Amino acid sequence: MDDFPPQPTEQSPPPPPPNQTGSPTDFLKNVVGKKVIVRLLSGVDYRGILSCLDGYMNIALEQTEEHVNGVVTNKYGDAFIRGNNVLYISAAEPL
Repeated sequence: MDDFPPQPTEQSPPPPPPNQTGSPTDFLKNVVGKKVIVRLLSGVDYRGILSCLDGYMNIALEQTEEHVNGVVTNKYGDAFIRGNNVLYISAAEPL
């Protein structure tokens, strides 16, 4: 009789995330009216509700908060961000 402890059973790896096959245009259409995070080239984040955007990525946000290094530094009702300053737009809530 062996005195070895039982070996842990192998667990299957977690399932891969769902395949996102939509285009960037589809993503942007889906986040209009929802909470988003807009990261600027300077590293500053703006969080608010995406009101609208155009082909130049000019963005209008409502209920906007400015975050610098993760800390809220200002709150604005409405904000307009020129597209040439935008690094990315991310959904702040599940789609």
